[in-house]
Amino acid sequence: MKKVADILARKNRHLVSVVPNTTVLDALKIMSDHNIGSILVIDADGQYNGILTERDYARKVILKGKSSTDTRVHDIMSTDLPRISPDSTIDECMQLMSANNIRYLPVFNNNYLVGIISVNDVIKAVIANQEETISHLQSYIHS
Repeated sequence: MKKVADILARKNRHLVSVVPNTTVLDALKIMSDHNIGSILVIDADGQYNGILTERDYARKVILKGKSSTDTRVHDIMSTDLPRISPDSTIDECMQLMSANNIRYLPVFNNNYLVGIISVNDVIKAVIANQEETISHLQSYIHS
């Protein structure tokens, strides 16, 4: 099975982030500009603090009647996401995402943030793996 490193190798390695004191509205604008559903929250010292997701916004701002211009990212970001490494398998990611009902996983290599993967990344990797298996089986059958 493929590993997280395979997903990261195909993705844009530029990490989009905000500082914890950013307003939710500003973070959402950045997410929209980059066409992404989550954004990393990294403090001024470069330390990972969490992830702000569209789901965080919907559940912790909109449904609670808060203002996205007054609410800060640090007030609503997700901080308890499981961490994975580039050596984690796609199966492990699927299990973590399913068990925790989450769509994003931060990727760390020796406590250094190296990326983030989404459920869409995982689905694409599974589909690619299945297509490869089908191709090998077709080659085997025809030889």
